Amino acid sequence: MADHSLPQKIADQLRRDILRGKFAPGAPLKERDNATELGVSRTPMREAIRILAREGLVILRPSRSPLIADPSLKQVTDLIEVLRALEMLSGRLACINATDEEIAAIRALHERMTELYDKIDSLDMFEIDMNFHLSIARASHNPALAETHAAYLARLWRARYLSASQKRSRDRVLRQHGTIVAGLEARNPEMAVGEIENHLEHLVINITDLFAARDAERAAEVTSEGGHRATTPTPTPTPKNPNRKRDDK
Repeated sequence: MADHSLPQKIADQLRRDILRGKFAPGAPLKERDNATELGVSRTPMREAIRILAREGLVILRPSRSPLIADPSLKQVTDLIEVLRALEMLSGRLACINATDEEIAAIRALHERMTELYDKIDSLDMFEIDMNFHLSIARASHNPALAETHAAYLARLWRARYLSASQKRSRDRVLRQHGTIVAGLEARNPEMAVGEIENHLEHLVINITDLFAARDAERAAEVTSEGGHRATTPTPTPTPKNPNRKRDDK
């Protein structure tokens, strides 16, 4: 293992641990304890934590242990709004600029998901899914767009994984991915972008449901532990198209 790759490898492991819930939102991430557990020194551990901080998964604090990020619903939905615009622009530009080889590689990712969807770990499948979206952004041949898209996707990594884990609508996900690929292959921006929008439009609904469930759980814990009535959580905003069927994206 090359020294320069060690912090990234540690960050990859910690990221997976955060997604799986080993570290709860708002909990401290102990540099020394995690370095000992992974059998590494504190220097690469410290750099790995900085990587996660740049992705928005960890909040750094002066002279104190960093915290696992616990963003508000408003913060998450603001990020999703920007991500939706970035992914739609990526799809449009990829229809124009992507090489045949790049589109074939995106097709291969879709076919791999189709083959393995019910056979592999949900986190492994999620990473393939996110690589599908990252590949479309890179195929736009607009480095600024691809870089910005990757940054926003990273900051939504946990929220999007939790959303996908709640409802794995296999047929819908695979059908929508297949239509996106068909749009790219046909160099048809309206087809590709329209399906990207359909694919993402339920994310806010699912995230809102997750926050509502989390708020209810936390309120119940306060009532149980404190022996008093919990404060009623602030109502969450109503997403667009609330009557549309929920998806797992």
